[in-house]
Amino acid sequence: MSDVKTLIARRVAKEFKDGDVVNLGIGLPTLVADYIPDDIDVTLYSDNGCLGLGGAAAEDHIDPYLIDAGGTFATVGKNCAFFDSALSFAIARGGHLDVCVLGALQVDSNGNIANWCVPGKKIPGMGGAMDLVVGSKRVIIAMEHTLRGQPKLMENCTLPLTAINAVNRIVTQMGVIDVTENGFLLVEYNPEYTVEEIKAATAAPLAVSPDLKPMI
Repeated sequence: MSDVKTLIARRVAKEFKDGDVVNLGIGLPTLVADYIPDDIDVTLYSDNGCLGLGGAAAEDHIDPYLIDAGGTFATVGKNCAFFDSALSFAIARGGHLDVCVLGALQVDSNGNIANWCVPGKKIPGMGGAMDLVVGSKRVIIAMEHTLRGQPKLMENCTLPLTAINAVNRIVTQMGVIDVTENGFLLVEYNPEYTVEEIKAATAAPLAVSPDLKPMI
């Protein structure tokens, strides 16, 4: 099987359309920038104050003053703009983001997301994730299907929530799952897994689309 994170990032990159303004969250979502198709024009937004971010910087082209919201060395695209936190969160809260891609610890069948509080770890708070998921027109979760064998797709989240009824689509190494008014719906599957295996790794009812197709 190909690298799990690369597989997920490549699939998420196919979700964008020409002209989208996209936020990529910390961790796995930042990898998506390297797989955006060349034939579409996407503007990447980073909540530390950048519109027009590029992909990750190569080791021999690092600018120590240019980082994304996760502290990773980054590049800039054409027509890049930098701004302060006030304008940055006006963009996030003002409904100007077309797509937000985040990782998660748990997502449940109501579209609730928990992605900030790790039990036993000292974490100051959820950061800008709350603003991003509420202010974006579409929210895609990019994450591994399980954590140490435990499901991350739940009937109800057990960790503190970041936002409620916010998630539209989930992309994991097992497949692509939509959040509908009736719960989780499997719309694409990774042929390396059976539908039964995907259901067994999901701690909530998982309906299967009549138009189910292999993960592209």
